[in-house]
Amino acid sequence: MTITPTAAVRARTPLPLTAVAIDDGFWAPRRELIRTRTLRHQEGQMRRPGQQFDALSLSWRPGDPHEPHIFWESDVAKWIEAASYCLATTDDPELDQAVDEAIELLAGAQQDDGYLNVYFTVVKPGQRFTDLRDAHELYCAGHLIEAGVAHFEATGKTRLLDIVRRYADLIDTVFSPDGPCAGGYCGHQEIELALVKLYRATGERRYLDLSRRLIDWRGHQPYYFELELQRRGTPGYFGTTLPRRPEDVQRFREYNQSHLPVADQSEVVGHSVRAMYMYSAMTDLAGEYDDDRLLQAVRRLWASLTTKKLYVTGGLGSDPRIEGFGPDYHLPDAHGYAETCAAIGLVQWAQRISNLTGHGHYIDTLERALYNGVLSGASADGTHYFYGNPLASDGTVTRQEWFDCACCPPNLARLLSELGRYIYAQGSNEAVINLYVAGTARFTLATGEVTLRQDTRYPHDGRVAVTVTPTADEAEFTLAVRIPDWSRQPAVTVNGEPVHQLALRDGYLVLSRRWRSGDTVEIDLDMVVRRTWAHPAVASAAGKLALERGPVVFCLEGVDHDCAVHTLSLARDVPIRAVPDERTGVVTLHAEATTEATTEATADATGGDQLYSDHPPARRDAALTAVPYFSWANRGLSDMTVWIRDGGPGAMPA
Repeated sequence: MTITPTAAVRARTPLPLTAVAIDDGFWAPRRELIRTRTLRHQEGQMRRPGQQFDALSLSWRPGDPHEPHIFWESDVAKWIEAASYCLATTDDPELDQAVDEAIELLAGAQQDDGYLNVYFTVVKPGQRFTDLRDAHELYCAGHLIEAGVAHFEATGKTRLLDIVRRYADLIDTVFSPDGPCAGGYCGHQEIELALVKLYRATGERRYLDLSRRLIDWRGHQPYYFELELQRRGTPGYFGTTLPRRPEDVQRFREYNQSHLPVADQSEVVGHSVRAMYMYSAMTDLAGEYDDDRLLQAVRRLWASLTTKKLYVTGGLGSDPRIEGFGPDYHLPDAHGYAETCAAIGLVQWAQRISNLTGHGHYIDTLERALYNGVLSGASADGTHYFYGNPLASDGTVTRQEWFDCACCPPNLARLLSELGRYIYAQGSNEAVINLYVAGTARFTLATGEVTLRQDTRYPHDGRVAVTVTPTADEAEFTLAVRIPDWSRQPAVTVNGEPVHQLALRDGYLVLSRRWRSGDTVEIDLDMVVRRTWAHPAVASAAGKLALERGPVVFCLEGVDHDCAVHTLSLARDVPIRAVPDERTGVVTLHAEATTEATTEATADATGGDQLYSDHPPARRDAALTAVPYFSWANRGLSDMTVWIRDGGPGAMPA
């Protein structure tokens, strides 16, 4: 049966970056920091001798130091993509010139047939596309394609777009049904979603068809990677890094989600970043091809993740050995993983499902990941980074200036630079607000152009004012504003008149009317502090609770306490005060708690420093301070925990 693409299935689309202006007190300074400091810092790291930019000169020879890495094109590409998003809305000649220089380096590294991968050009010439399982060729190609599309859409320049189209055309030939790699696919998914972007930017159907082939071929027997291994006769790039592959065949099929055809998959398994990118592509293709079977797989996988394998911070991937998922409810706090790139992938996937289905609860998860699992990945000064984001620390965990595998820093920069695309969406005659961010947005609807203005201090508080300005004097359309699941009693007024019966649909407040210039919708979300408990099967959180307020998850840091944070207990009926915190732009939480203590009497009874005793430790009162999780590790080394001992229904005796 022939399946034809149809863009009409996509219920909503993001607004172009040029249609969104952000002047928000929380996000605008962070995005400006990305443009003025983070991108410059990352460029400096990649311009160091023997690093990414040097490698593109193709001057490396066997025996030289700094052998080019298989990932390096992807680092450069994500940096270009992030910079392009900045250039879409800000005049920055210096950054523009730096991007053009990087593009010329890529052009110089491209081969006559369109191939563009330094590792297989100078390190392993003649071995192109022979190690798809490990060597990341198509992954790097995908990031290059995304950068090419972003740069074209931001600047109108076609230089990089032309480069990546030549490469995509070569890949299309190599991976055609009668090509030398027929039936193949990448061990690290990414190109599949990139090809959909390239199709949408160019209108060239062959790119969409290639994406579909790479998804459809995955997971069928005989398994391509095992045939490839036999043909190659060598263990592959990660053959010695993952030595138990021959013994754990099924586990390593799951590692790159090639254990089953994708439409038959039901449980999120394997490497978490690969999974998020693949699920994003599956969602795109489900919409483009009106493929309900693919969409149902996406829904099953979403349920598997969010009901059994997602950290309260929106982090995902609990097993450091595979940078991926463990069994259901396996969510260790100090020894988990929660890679920054995985949370970024979740944001991308959630947006796609929400736009396709029109459901706001996907954005609830997007927001959880964005404000916590993503934002924690960079320091307050924008120059140090977490690769993994644990939920507890003994005080030895700190952000790093750079990594040998530097996927996370430019990935975080590109997401925050593209934030405008996540705030809003539009249908044919529907303006959608997904995130609360102060600024303006221009919509082109069936009944005309409309500008929405958001005024808010979110997430400091939950008050949001939306002012409507149609280009004409008035316009009839639907305004849909997401109401987060945590806001149980939102108050809404339209032009000052209370709305007593809220029309809620699929997680959105739906207001359909004839709008006039100056009409205002005011929403007050109830920002009470919430105590959150995990499923009893989550061992690391047993007997503990977490604190949340709005979209923000909080944690305890040792720098604020005179005791180890894991000893603090918080009773369920103790009031919690929220105090404005200019440092983070949110609030700090304060409460009376108790902690274990070694008093003089206890020391006499237990022998002082005795390891075990038949006497329980004494307890004393302690002041508890909780800060936003995203802000931890910015004030020096100290212990940290998200999960706090549950003190029960009443304060424990001192």
